[in-house]
Amino acid sequence: MKFFGFLFSCLLILLPAATPAGALDKVTFATNWLAEAEHGGFYQAKADGTYEKYGLDVTILQGGPNANNRLLLAAGKVEFDLGANLIQVFDSVAGDVPIVAVASLFQKDPFILMSHPGVGLDRMEDLPKAATAYIGKDGFVSVYQWLKLAYGFKDEKVRPYTFNSAPFITDKNSIEQGYVTSEPFEVERQGGFKPNVFLAADYGYDSYSTTIETTRDIIEKNPDLVQRFVDASIIGWYNYIYGDNRAANELIKRDNPDISDDQLAYSRAKMKEYGIVDSGDALTLGIGAMRDARVKSFFGKMVDAGLFKPYLDYKRAYTLQFIGRGVGLELRPHQ
Repeated sequence: MKFFGFLFSCLLILLPAATPAGALDKVTFATNWLAEAEHGGFYQAKADGTYEKYGLDVTILQGGPNANNRLLLAAGKVEFDLGANLIQVFDSVAGDVPIVAVASLFQKDPFILMSHPGVGLDRMEDLPKAATAYIGKDGFVSVYQWLKLAYGFKDEKVRPYTFNSAPFITDKNSIEQGYVTSEPFEVERQGGFKPNVFLAADYGYDSYSTTIETTRDIIEKNPDLVQRFVDASIIGWYNYIYGDNRAANELIKRDNPDISDDQLAYSRAKMKEYGIVDSGDALTLGIGAMRDARVKSFFGKMVDAGLFKPYLDYKRAYTLQFIGRGVGLELRPHQ
């Protein structure tokens, strides 16, 4: 009997070694475009083990021109996705789709307009005078509708923007949409000149951007999972913006081999220069912060622009439950 007692004791000792100390929660995060620096914080959290530290095994599913990963979230195929702006979650409320924004990693939407310098299009107020406006489909039904109301832009001047800057480069009396982290780089590289850049966020377009979205069901049933994913992603963004992001960039290039080191470096530099990630309320509340007053302000502008009815219960589109706690503030370099 002593032998069997000894054997049983040995088995008890060995069991923990054969069973994971704490199995990681597997989650999939679907982005809205091909891997790029604008997704850098999420790749950083994966590359440096932050997600794992928070008990998460995260798969990043990149988007692309023919993908709509929000549909995967709505269908319950992924746990989180990357939203472009608040318009998307307002649309979800209007369509009774239970998708909710739980954090905003960009304090400023990176949407820009560009113009040629020295041709009379050097101020925001000058841009409606341009002969042609190259605007993409998504930009036309969102930002451009606000631009019409706020600055007098005209529908008849719009031509499709197909992610090719050549028409803009050759036409000095045109303007083109883009992102402050991307299109100016290509224009400088291909056109040999530095375009005027107008960040819509600095002219009154106050949408939050690059939001983490999940479903109302996940929030209600597993708020701890949401909190851990949000917190780890926030820390990832601090480290990507201010720290050593080489490992994250290698993961980005693995998913998107066409992106260059120069493009990645340019994008990060512009995110810092323009305060895309870390400005405004993020300076005191931490990256990812949102405020009720600002969401209300933006919703009002979209109502005025004709995108939504004023009675829409827009507050169902987001929650402040998981943000504003100062997570990661200590990682910002002291000035």
